[in-house]
Amino acid sequence: MAELDKVLLNLVKPMVEDKESLDVRLMPSLDDKEVLLHVYAKNDDIARLIGRKGSMASALRQVMSVASHSDNKKVTIKFEQI
Repeated sequence: MAELDKVLLNLVKPMVEDKESLDVRLMPSLDDKEVLLHVYAKNDDIARLIGRKGSMASALRQVMSVASHSDNKKVTIKFEQI
């Protein structure tokens, strides 16, 4: 299985200004078919990652679903500010 947290980190790192505070964590999920990823960043960077009307977050979710498709897993991404 691909290390989806590292894949997502490599995708979002160029998009944020404060790269030091950026963190992506793989969290446990109750569903075996789900991968839960939390993105932690500062408030301005979270707004940038979500985008207008959630367009950037939607694009990130689509890319990550392709990355996890070979494992038959659903990817859930949550954005949290620190």
